[in-house]
Amino acid sequence: MYRDNHVVIRPFEKKDLKTIWTLVFKEDSPEWKKWDAPYYPHHSKTYEEFMKQSDSWVNQADRWAIEVDGKVMGAVTYYWEHEPSKWLEIGILLYESERWGQGIGTRALALWINHLFETLPLVRVGLTTWSGNQRMIRVAEKVGMQMEARIRKVRYYNNHYYDSIRMGMLREEWENKLG
Repeated sequence: MYRDNHVVIRPFEKKDLKTIWTLVFKEDSPEWKKWDAPYYPHHSKTYEEFMKQSDSWVNQADRWAIEVDGKVMGAVTYYWEHEPSKWLEIGILLYESERWGQGIGTRALALWINHLFETLPLVRVGLTTWSGNQRMIRVAEKVGMQMEARIRKVRYYNNHYYDSIRMGMLREEWENKLG
């Protein structure tokens, strides 16, 4: 577990499963999906359907809960783009739109980056988003990530083309930022 004032990141636990289902899978078109790769389909699931794959959420190294004042509100994640070369990509989702714009995502992402650099032999962490998600780009910049690539007009959503945005941070940049 890592903490920054009232923001905590920690592994998901069995007690979180009902909350995860409610936040992620209860609705077909949740507000958060408009910003999290909306060009990929999202489908609701019954609670029973979700519970069949619930083990993929509990006590996983690559997906942790974001908790604020004791309430689960989101998730931080990672996946290997190419594990042999330690190319790791991270992500973050705050599911409750009324909590957006309060600095929670920035603090949670910084905690996650710190955890990953402390526990994995990484040289770099990356984050990929789309140009339609300016809030995500800003959060990445606030934690010290740099724009590394802009792949133009490869994400099609609502009759518009958007760019894919790749951002990253090197271990030494993170360590310098911590001072």
